[in-house]
Amino acid sequence: MSETTIIWDWNGTLLNDLDLCLSSINTLLKNRKLPQLDQQSYKEVFSFPIKDYYATIGFDFSKEDFEIPAKEFIDLYDNQVENCALQPATLEVLSFFKKKGIRQFVLSAMKQSMLNHTLKHNNILHFFEGVAGLNDHYAVSKVERGQQLIGKFDIDKSNTWIIGDTNHDFEVAQALGIRCILITDGHQSENRLKQTGCPLISNLQHLVNSDLLKM
Repeated sequence: MSETTIIWDWNGTLLNDLDLCLSSINTLLKNRKLPQLDQQSYKEVFSFPIKDYYATIGFDFSKEDFEIPAKEFIDLYDNQVENCALQPATLEVLSFFKKKGIRQFVLSAMKQSMLNHTLKHNNILHFFEGVAGLNDHYAVSKVERGQQLIGKFDIDKSNTWIIGDTNHDFEVAQALGIRCILITDGHQSENRLKQTGCPLISNLQHLVNSDLLKM
């Protein structure tokens, strides 16, 4: 395992921000007299790019620019994100892999400045050799930042895994030429994640007790 590298997703994978994202988007929907989402329906529609997800749940971009609700969401989210806890066993799992000598990174659709802030706030920044977020709040794709991360830190793609919670994490892994494991207690339903065909785990603890990273 000493040659293995893990590239972690942040939102929904290590940070349990599902309820905050749901309440924030429902505030935007309520303000526009659009149907509210419950957790199950949210997990069935949440996707990247974010603009497409917004259109799916009823936002009409012929009436307002995407940047308007996107900024409203980020303002609501940023004001409350410090109240979000880490996913169960996050510290234990990160510590386990650090002791094993596994290289660990974060690749996130969160804006870089907020990513750095939230990692520091949760006292886990020291676990990661490098951290890559996006340059804006619109969460288009993580592929380019992933390529930069791999190049900058000379990451061996043949022994690297992305661990995330959405089919977009799988798409990013495919684009980067690395493998993927998806966790089912994040932002998308298990049924949607199954469609990727990659290994699924129900929680982070399963990584410690499985041979998935030795495949």
